[in-house]
Amino acid sequence: MELDIHTQQDGNVCTVELEGEVDVYTAPRLKEELVSHIEGGCSHVIVNLDQVAFIDSSGLGVLVGALRRARERDGAVRIVCNRENILKIFRITGLDKVFPIFTSASEAADF
Repeated sequence: MELDIHTQQDGNVCTVELEGEVDVYTAPRLKEELVSHIEGGCSHVIVNLDQVAFIDSSGLGVLVGALRRARERDGAVRIVCNRENILKIFRITGLDKVFPIFTSASEAADF
């Protein structure tokens, strides 16, 4: 399956909406997109996973790398997700303690 990436920027806040699967094949494109925006001035990133059917360890690694880059710029990465199968992966890996997870993009946008 493919991964569609849609990004909106508002000052130093970028909202990245993903649709599809984030896996070993699509993670490099997501990494490129996130790195480009963070290095381009988006220190606060909201990643919306509501339309993601699957995410594997390579996708999680990309999110952790983005968080590190954002923190180096005094920023943050926030996750929007209501899909139980994706939330379960965050809980199992302990990443629910690393990333703030919100139920809506508007809730996550309150930096």
